[in-house]
Amino acid sequence: MQITPAEVAETLAMVSKQNLDIRTITLGINLRGCVDADVDALARKVYDRMTTAAEHLVPTAEQLEREFGIPIVNKRISVTPIAEICAAVTTDDLSPIARAMDRAGAEVGVDFVGGFSALVHKGATRADHKLMDSIPEALATTDRVCASVNVGSTRAGINMDAAYLMAGIVKRAAELTADRQCIGAGKLVVFCNAVEDNPFMAGAFHGSGEADEVVNVGVSGPGVVRAVLADLPKEADLTTVAEAIKATAFKITRAGELMAREASRRLGVQQGILDLSLAPTPAEGDSVAEILEAIGVGQCGGPGTTAALAMLNDAVKKGGVMASSSVGGLSGAFIPVSEDAGMIRAAEDGALSIEKLEAMTCVCSVGLDMIAVPGDTTQEAIFGIIADECAIGMINNKTTAVRLIPAIGKQVGDQLDFGGLLGYAPVMPVNPHAGTVFAHRGGRMPAPLNSLKN
Repeated sequence: MQITPAEVAETLAMVSKQNLDIRTITLGINLRGCVDADVDALARKVYDRMTTAAEHLVPTAEQLEREFGIPIVNKRISVTPIAEICAAVTTDDLSPIARAMDRAGAEVGVDFVGGFSALVHKGATRADHKLMDSIPEALATTDRVCASVNVGSTRAGINMDAAYLMAGIVKRAAELTADRQCIGAGKLVVFCNAVEDNPFMAGAFHGSGEADEVVNVGVSGPGVVRAVLADLPKEADLTTVAEAIKATAFKITRAGELMAREASRRLGVQQGILDLSLAPTPAEGDSVAEILEAIGVGQCGGPGTTAALAMLNDAVKKGGVMASSSVGGLSGAFIPVSEDAGMIRAAEDGALSIEKLEAMTCVCSVGLDMIAVPGDTTQEAIFGIIADECAIGMINNKTTAVRLIPAIGKQVGDQLDFGGLLGYAPVMPVNPHAGTVFAHRGGRMPAPLNSLKN
């Protein structure tokens, strides 16, 4: 296929002026061969397996950056959900495994390691309970490790006991890292309908249907989409806007597809999926909120926001799916508050509330993400937010998630500053009327009627 000078110039502008990047190359690693009854022996096996499998990941990614001129922001590892390899472990504390994962990540030079995880949407084993109980200590004593727990699915319903337990674990993770902006909770996500090939953190893990090693790539590019929309006349109708987003998503995804193929070939591992999510950063112009405002919403969070986001998400998927035969993961538009300059402004101005964000999650990728709430928010209120978000995912047969950060010692109007890609989060108000009875009923919310697909 012939490439014109105009196309070369367009790609250069995407990278240099519009923040086009490959957000992550994530190597998924199967750890099932590491099983051992002794937690320290298991941890040593995990370290050895990860450092051997990921030895060439970072050098390969850096070489691809130099050759193709497209930045790869993060290099990451995802592993088998740790609870699944701990059934034989005799001790209750699994945090030594997390610390081994952290050391392995530092040794090979990756930014994050995902997979300190459990899948408890229908029930929890003893190993699952050990994993969940170990999460606060694991996240407080590591830098790179991320944790996730799947508490619901369309097929199984919602494990309400696990959801309530995770609400308390979110608070404890924040408390143990209060001297570090409560970052422990920022590395923990609670899922409904978690996917097994997600390259993004904090929810990445290497699923049971995957090969021993797999490369999954997550693209980005909200700045590119925003720049294209800025050039459209204000009288352009929404069909024209959608077509422009589709065409742009195709170009972004093709760049990711090329990088994914090359990474897979050079590392000698299976090519997994390409996640075509629009993942924002705190940099000005690299914002999903600003895309919605370019479509015509007055300010993100105002009336029309959910409709504009629905169109954006659909157009991104339609354009991206034509550019790769391996689209998977989450694939859509992310709406994290702390990582998006436009979302931060909207939250600070009072245009954006948790309730509006919840409505937006019905039509976008994933869910309530990187949201700071007052440190005295009750476990019951956090449970209610998790339950609401899981219900959206369960009923609509989509992945939803909650990554709340209780800001210990802070109130509405204060902020948490994480730096780097994680940005900063204004503390947002939480509806105080959660009550206590619902949170303590427990049991499993039955699966909806639309779960009966066979």
